[in-house]
Formats: sequence, C-alpha cells, structure tokens
Amino acid sequence: MQHSDSPERIARELDWNLLRTFVALAEARSVTEAAERLRLKQPTVSNALKRLEDRLGRRLIHRSPGRFELTDAGRLLHREAIEIHGSILRLGTLMREITDAVQGHVRVAMASHVICPLFDEALNHFHRAHPRATLSIDVSASREAIAAVTARRASFAVCLVRDRSPRLEYRRLYREYFGLFCGPTHALYGREGLTKADLAGQSSVSFVTDQMNDALRSVALMRAEAELDERIVGTSAHLEEVRRMIVAGLGVGPLPIHVMRRDIEDGLLWRLPPYDNPPAIDVHVVWNPKARMNRAEEVLIAELVRRIEETPIAERTYL
Repeated sequence: MQHSDSPERIARELDWNLLRTFVALAEARSVTEAAERLRLKQPTVSNALKRLEDRLGRRLIHRSPGRFELTDAGRLLHREAIEIHGSILRLGTLMREITDAVQGHVRVAMASHVICPLFDEALNHFHRAHPRATLSIDVSASREAIAAVTARRASFAVCLVRDRSPRLEYRRLYREYFGLFCGPTHALYGREGLTKADLAGQSSVSFVTDQMNDALRSVALMRAEAELDERIVGTSAHLEEVRRMIVAGLGVGPLPIHVMRRDIEDGLLWRLPPYDNPPAIDVHVVWNPKARMNRAEEVLIAELVRRIEETPIAERTYL
C-alpha cells in the first residue's frame, strides 16, 4: 500500500485548479481577497483550500481572527506552484509556435535606464533576422526582475545581481561606473576644485539597493567615505526617479557616469568628487535554464551570449 504522501498519488490526484486557487490565496491577505481576485465566491475558495490540504495531508495556511499566513508547507507549495503556473501559461504559446519561422514573444525584465550598445545591437540583429518575433520590456527593480525570471514570468532579465541562485544562469553584459552628482540649485553646483571634505554632511538621495548588503554595496561605500548625511531623504528603484530628485535639488546622489553625460552637457547635473577610481557596477543577463522557452527566446538569449563571449569586457565597459 502506498503512503498517503507518495509522489505517485499526489501526481495522479492533484487538481491544477486547486493549485491555481492556492497561489491566489498565498498572495492575498484573506480568503475574501483571494475570492475577489479569482471572481469566485468565498465558500468556493475556502472549500478548495480544504480539499487541497486534505489531499496533501498538510495545513497550508494558519487561519484565525486577525491571522492569515502561510505555514512552512504552504510556503514550499507556493514556491513550486508558481513555477508550475508559469509552465502552464506557456503551453498555449508553445503549441502555436510550431513553425519553420522563428516566432514567439520575448518578455524582458529590465532594470531602469540600461544603456548598453551591445544589447541594442543584439536586439537590432534579432529583429532583422526574425521579424515575426515580438518583444516586450518591463522595467522594474533588479530584485523584482530576478523574481520574474525565477517564476518563469519573464524570458530573461537585464539587471544588477546581489546573490547568485544555483537555479539561474548569469552572464555579465557590461560594466559601468558610478559618480556622485548634484543639481543646478545645489550649493555645490558649478564649483571647481571640490574635495570629498566639501560633501560632508550634505543631504543625499539614492537607490533602494544602495546598501552595504545589496547590489550597490560599492556605491554605498563611496557615499559613506564622502561622509554625506546618514539620513537619505529620497530613494527609488528607478534610475530616472533618483535622477529627478538630484536635478530637483533634494540632495547629492549616485548615478552611472556614462548615462549622465548628456545631462552634464545640458547643465542639469554637476559631477562631484571622488573623481578617481569610481565604483564599478556589473549589469548581468539572467535566465532560468529550466524554463521551457519558445524559439524566439532561445535565439535571442543565444545571440546575447554569443556577443558577450566574443566581445572583451574592456569593450563592454562604459565610463
């Protein structure tokens, strides 16, 4: 007799619709909210959760007045169900794309304001060679971009990387350098011969990842060495919004030097010390090797990897 938790029984009897309902529950704050998202009645969702817990023999959500949170088993199931969900969503697309021509949709999860000629050249070549393929680019924080790749909601990501997951593949796309800047209304704007001592105590703005334990650690060190005010008055995950706060005069902030050249020429930004040895930040292409990709996704990732491997890092470094 098979144990009630045997993988064979679970694979044979588990209903995908129950997992889909559980994903909505896990990402909601109550059964009522999950029911609204699924456009179902609350008793239907509650019954689905009970049936799933009965089939798995595990409590998945702690439910009581004022408490609604996943158990350890619930967190594990949520992680796996997200991957299953991503695979199922792609089945219809894959079936439609059985053809001699390379077609399909590529969804890129992109950190904000990526400026990389190599990437743009790869997109240009891909489009000219495979005009039936389509592309979308979703801009988000790097952490969210990697989460989208892990969950198979995105074909690949172009973003900063803090910790490497053994479940994902990484290639360094390019290296950029960060400097400190201020806007036209700032007291340091337009002043020559500044030193780091002139920055001491100045208010600052920055990225949410500008922390000692995150992807912009070297930028956090640069700010610390400049002895800026420890209180950051404005943060964002998007480069455009950090730039906006600097230009608006909220404080001194870090930005990629090569991206800001036009703003410097136009008088919107002023480069501040340190001028020597600015911190280097690497931007990566990240994808999930276990994801079942359509042909367009496979071709574009292969094109990017080929160009990365054939181009020395010195030619993919922008200052």
